[in-house]
Amino acid sequence: MNHLTIGVLFGGRSGEHEVSLASARSVLHALDREKYRIVEIGITKDGAWLSGEGALEALTAGRMEGLTPVTLLPDPTRPGLRDLQTGELVAALDVVFPVLHGTFGEDGTLQGLLEMAGVAYVGAGVAGSAVGMDKDLFKAVMRASGVPVVDWVILRRSEIEADIQGVIDRIETALEGDYPFFVKPANLGSSVGISKCRSRSDLYEGLLEAARYDRRILVEKGLNAREIEISVLGNDQPEASIPGEIRPADEFYTYEAKYQDERSELLIPAPIPEALAEEMCRTAVAAYKAIDCAGMARVDFLLDRESGAYYLNEVNTLPGFTEISMYPKLWEASGLPYPRLLDRLIDLALERQQERQKTIYIRE
Repeated sequence: MNHLTIGVLFGGRSGEHEVSLASARSVLHALDREKYRIVEIGITKDGAWLSGEGALEALTAGRMEGLTPVTLLPDPTRPGLRDLQTGELVAALDVVFPVLHGTFGEDGTLQGLLEMAGVAYVGAGVAGSAVGMDKDLFKAVMRASGVPVVDWVILRRSEIEADIQGVIDRIETALEGDYPFFVKPANLGSSVGISKCRSRSDLYEGLLEAARYDRRILVEKGLNAREIEISVLGNDQPEASIPGEIRPADEFYTYEAKYQDERSELLIPAPIPEALAEEMCRTAVAAYKAIDCAGMARVDFLLDRESGAYYLNEVNTLPGFTEISMYPKLWEASGLPYPRLLDRLIDLALERQQERQKTIYIRE
């Protein structure tokens, strides 16, 4: 039997390194070893690529002895995972399964490398990843596509460093001084660097915190909202799962509420009217298509408790992937269990690669 060789890529040079390790543990456990040959590829916090048996546990423990430094060349004539020192082939990869959350994993940079290398991979392409990751660009695309989003202001770190009080004045004017505001790094996920600000002093601290993680910072109006999430799966003909609702243990879905505080609740299906659920599912698919997403994404909404209006918050192109994460749980509740979901994502990666191969890049 010919097994597909799947390179599972995890870790990374990101504030979401530990989240990636947790997701990868679930993926590695659930992948069918009767169907696939699995190659573990870990990226350290310094950005070194390492491979070998037990690479995940080695990265988790911080002990890298016995692992092979590897690389993936952007040269499609020298395919596969290669020994960094000798250049020899370590493994020919049929599909790369990136389980890399955040910077250098879901922002289009890795996807660009995989495109140049000519290897099939799970998830969105360069454009979909980059736009999905960048909160400012994403909101602009959604607004242009007629999808409702919360009002926002985009800033640069250099502006904050030069005149933070002037920046605060500008934010209050643009958002009509209507606290609370949420301050976020423009390019990061898992709620890292996000602050809920109820006053000027909170906003001052929140801007400094977000500027630690990105050179561009987004500030948006806060809502008294419920958090509704929908999982989307597919390439050119994506489908939406049933919606779920998050009731965070904290005031909003912070990093701690997501990964450390077991009091957060996931309600599946979300207790919302059927007509609203269907409308939000249609909007989720429309947003997915608008950024040319592929493979998978978790689409997050804010449902205003006072007006009943909903706003699209973000499209997460590489969502948390532990067995208790919302993305796989929504599909499980929709009739697609975790191991079959992984199979489907690998099939979609191969389908997308076949579609790319139809494109002529060089004039004959």
